[in-house]
Amino acid sequence: MQNGDGSFRHESLQSRKSIKALLEAVTKGIGKGELTLSDGDEEIVLEPGGLITVRVRAERSSGSNRIDLRLTWTETADTPKPKSDLKVR
Repeated sequence: MQNGDGSFRHESLQSRKSIKALLEAVTKGIGKGELTLSDGDEEIVLEPGGLITVRVRAERSSGSNRIDLRLTWTETADTPKPKSDLKVR
């Protein structure tokens, strides 16, 4: 799916090395303003621009760990007020 509305979802078990490469590809796509996600027959092209809202959630419970990272933006000229800087170490 390249134009118009749509969605894309993928879930797989991967190594730290492959996750690092995936996050680097996302970073590169955001930097150039075009992010293409594909998996077999499914494909979506996103065009991040302007200000992007970032939401990070992390939790650890009974040996299970989780990080949720969500990036959202609109294709309009609306620009929300930024919050304080996020620090990740």
